[in-house]
Amino acid sequence: MALKTDRSTLQTDISFFMNEAATRGGIATLSTGGSGASMDNGAALVTYDATPSGAVPVGLLVNDMVNIDLTRQHLNQHKDEVQKGGKVTLLTKGWVVTSNLDGTPAAGGLAFLGHSGNIATATYAAGMKGGQMSKHIVGRFTSAVDQNGYAKVFIDLPNTNNNE
Repeated sequence: MALKTDRSTLQTDISFFMNEAATRGGIATLSTGGSGASMDNGAALVTYDATPSGAVPVGLLVNDMVNIDLTRQHLNQHKDEVQKGGKVTLLTKGWVVTSNLDGTPAAGGLAFLGHSGNIATATYAAGMKGGQMSKHIVGRFTSAVDQNGYAKVFIDLPNTNNNE
């Protein structure tokens, strides 16, 4: 489990779909955008991007994305599972406790988009060129990592920081 239930949700976005199996607690990035409001447009897709340098962070994935045979078993509603290809809930403002981390965060440090949906510290995000780092800020760490590998992070998206 990469996302604990200890969280505060201030704002979510339900206008995107996801076509891959994924564990909740990471930052989803824009794969393709829909048109108009895109509320039921299957072309509005998000993903866990393996290379974050050109990716646009959209929100933190709140659902577990699974790929199961629905003729043999049901989705586990207690785990908030969603079948691959379904609509997802993305946290855009609020704080969570997650273990999808790159680096060792310190309380007060900026949180950046990392590879494969992870939330990175500045040390891990430093490989990005120029203003890319500031465009990939997803929030701020509000705790250090605990003994189980979890840290509390405040998510604040979309990031409108255009500094180059």
